[in-house]
Amino acid sequence: MVVPSVPGKANMNNEQLTKMRTGSGFIAALDQSGGSTPKALSLYGIGPDRYSDEDAMFDLIHAMRSRMMTNPAFGGDRIIGAILFEGTMERVVEGLGSAEYLWQKKGVVPFLKVDKGLADEADGVQMMNSMPDLDSLLSRALEKGIFGTKMRSVIKDANPAGIRSVVAQQFEIGRAILASGLVPIIEPEVDIHSPRKAEAEEILLGELNEELSRQAPGSPVMLKLTLPEKDGFYSGLVAHGSVVRVVALSGGYSREESNARLSRNPGMIASFSRALTEGLSDGQTDEEFTRVLDATIASICAASAT
Repeated sequence: MVVPSVPGKANMNNEQLTKMRTGSGFIAALDQSGGSTPKALSLYGIGPDRYSDEDAMFDLIHAMRSRMMTNPAFGGDRIIGAILFEGTMERVVEGLGSAEYLWQKKGVVPFLKVDKGLADEADGVQMMNSMPDLDSLLSRALEKGIFGTKMRSVIKDANPAGIRSVVAQQFEIGRAILASGLVPIIEPEVDIHSPRKAEAEEILLGELNEELSRQAPGSPVMLKLTLPEKDGFYSGLVAHGSVVRVVALSGGYSREESNARLSRNPGMIASFSRALTEGLSDGQTDEEFTRVLDATIASICAASAT
């Protein structure tokens, strides 16, 4: 892919951009892909005995996501954005495309996960796999009403060369995404089990600042980062002119731990996946499901409001 030098901002939805910059709430991560779907379903109370093939599995995860999106507790007053898996973007919720439903019916800004998984570990990191069909995916995303994208790398150790490569790859592809008219979420996750997590975060912050210093004016990005060991560690990124929002991933922390850490990092808001669905079950009545989801959303909102 050739990365254009000037972002094609004409397609950017300014109303959605304003909501992402200033809205109160958090981003719901509903983007489990093929590899993570079985675990997500299992936690939801649906075991592999309930589906016979991948198509049936994705039908079930879409039903789970639809149940969340259509629930009265799920709305743009507390959830400002939602990240979708490609298969979810291509599906329908109550007669509308998923992204259209989120924005038109709920006032929730839609994002799309675009990465194709992780390469094998090298230099203490896992880079993103190549994305040969990214151009066509971005075109489809624009047609479907998507505002932005998300792509994930993983940092497992405080290796300067590896972390530099991860951040460089993220920003190179991010600038191509900007050129298409979409806003990228840059996600260099630091593994919460890293033996040198705090050191890795120090190196990561330096590399992020270096790339942001080269960011063209008017080219907004978002950052999705692991909750740091040092409270307020990413405050400088939160205030950076090129950064729309700094959002936090739960990364395997429980919802209670994630909320506690998030509340100690002013300016960061949540973008939780597993921590958002924790406690939800396929077997719950609609009333039980709503009660659990409402309480979860309220707790994550409170932690994001600091």
